[in-house]
Amino acid sequence: MTKNDDERFPDQFGRSVRALSDYMGLGLQIAASFAFFVLLGFWADGKLGTSPLLLLAGVVLGMLGMTLVLMKVVRSANKKS
Repeated sequence: MTKNDDERFPDQFGRSVRALSDYMGLGLQIAASFAFFVLLGFWADGKLGTSPLLLLAGVVLGMLGMTLVLMKVVRSANKKS
């Protein structure tokens, strides 16, 4: 391994860690938005006795939220390239 290779390793490692954290953050946003709406629907069904209507509405809203987050990420990735 040359000295030049040793100097490039921290740069490559830093870029890899930043990319990994971006993707982990994206996964967390998707999971949180889906879980929030599903749990909200489940809770509302319990309070109003409309099972499973509001739970299914929560699933649909959660999927819509996931789609919006993914569209935002794709747009920002397209602007960078």
